[in-house]
Amino acid sequence: MNLGAVRSIYLFEMARFFRTFRQSILSPVVSTSLYFVVFGAAIGSRINEVEGVGYGAFIVPGLIMLSVMTQATSNASFGIYFPKFTGSIYEILSAPVNFLEVTAGYVGAAATKALVIGVVILLTSFFFVDVSIAHPGAMLAFLVLTCLSFSLLGFIIGIWAGNFEQLNLIPMLIITPLVFLGGSFYSTSMLPPFWQTVTLFNPVHYLISGFRWSFFEQADVPVGISLVAIAGFTALCLVAIWWIFRTGWRIRQ
Repeated sequence: MNLGAVRSIYLFEMARFFRTFRQSILSPVVSTSLYFVVFGAAIGSRINEVEGVGYGAFIVPGLIMLSVMTQATSNASFGIYFPKFTGSIYEILSAPVNFLEVTAGYVGAAATKALVIGVVILLTSFFFVDVSIAHPGAMLAFLVLTCLSFSLLGFIIGIWAGNFEQLNLIPMLIITPLVFLGGSFYSTSMLPPFWQTVTLFNPVHYLISGFRWSFFEQADVPVGISLVAIAGFTALCLVAIWWIFRTGWRIRQ
């Protein structure tokens, strides 16, 4: 693998992040604070506990997942779309690099940005609620895997998008609703049986459930199934990217 090429792409993308570092960090801090005010104070006053966990602490994993998924997708999609928009993508395609090296550079940078945002939100939550992490290693593993998998998805979206409006189409109309409906702010055990079954068809539900287990040792689905789901999703995205570079779909066309 051409590590020099991967490093160049990665550092170039990270430089853009550091140029707007304050805005990138301030936005999730403000958003998280508002969520705690609205959900923690207003709704939390009516729901004291969910499965033995204070409601304010219960929503922390969901808040982190919401931001991480949207940030990873948006950063990766913009990162690869902008070279397409300016035409500099052809310089990358003509360079002696393969699709794995290009993907590693762009996806690695997007995943790093999302990981930083996730950590910032976790640290912010400590100022509002008492959060305990039962399995720090598992928490970090789920967080990193989620950053990587949704950065891969964002990479695909950036290649597919034909204009800037389409970059936000899938994150806004698909990913965000799936996160809200995947048990990010509630336990699916609170739903009627029919809607519990419907939720099982939501892939995001498995990620949120596994991530919440790493905090409170409580999960709506077995942790093993959550790991299989995120591994399968990551593999599917890698196959799709391989096919895109092999055929030149939306890149050379």
